[in-house]
Amino acid sequence: MKKIERFRILVMGRANAGKTTIIQRVCDSTDKPEVFDSKGNKMSCWLVEVHLNAECSQRGYHRIEHELIFRSNPGFVFHDSCGFEAGAAEEFDQMKDFVVDRAATPRVNERIHVIWFCIPMTESCRTVTAAEQKFFNECDTGHVPVIVLLTKVDTLNLDAIEELEDEGWEIGGAQGRIAEKERELLEKWLAHIKHELGKCKFPPKGYLSLQKMDQKSADCSTLMHWTANVLNEEDLQRLLISTQQSSIALCVQYAVHK
Repeated sequence: MKKIERFRILVMGRANAGKTTIIQRVCDSTDKPEVFDSKGNKMSCWLVEVHLNAECSQRGYHRIEHELIFRSNPGFVFHDSCGFEAGAAEEFDQMKDFVVDRAATPRVNERIHVIWFCIPMTESCRTVTAAEQKFFNECDTGHVPVIVLLTKVDTLNLDAIEELEDEGWEIGGAQGRIAEKERELLEKWLAHIKHELGKCKFPPKGYLSLQKMDQKSADCSTLMHWTANVLNEEDLQRLLISTQQSSIALCVQYAVHK
């Protein structure tokens, strides 16, 4: 454990799933991360810009082994899978090779410690896609746990309003009912995703919904708590808790109980 200098996280999911926003909040930063290649060389600014805005037409510039590091918290190293879709066999194979290699590499300082798999709750993305089923059926991450993060949960607000209007509610005085309907919709989609991924060969270790992550004041302590809980080694838990800056209370809790 003394050889592991930083906590390493692979962030996965579709394009525009909110991955960059999450890692910015975790590191309490609105800046763009510094990006380093697999040899530790810092990439130039224009390549960083391409990396953060990588779409299908630009993926040739993006490599999953690139390291994303924020100056506000250099104890975290992030890898971004970019958005992979069903049918993109070459991209899937590259991602799978990276996961398998970094999960079991004898170079302990290069191992990934956890995978955050983002599924956005935007209307066109809520169902489990063939690409996600392929990952959870074919990618054995070994001892590296995978947590599914439901992102962009706040978009359910409009769906809740529409459903209540269809039911004849006057929206102006139904704020409490809107919040209740949002929770119902979230529970429905979470149950659906758990059911679909639970049938896969290598299902995730946990599920967590993230709200208001677009706000600078977003609370990441729950994400840190869940991540610590799914880790298999107490030393890795200790490394994560000491690296995160989201919650002093979390540090105290682990100091007392662990």
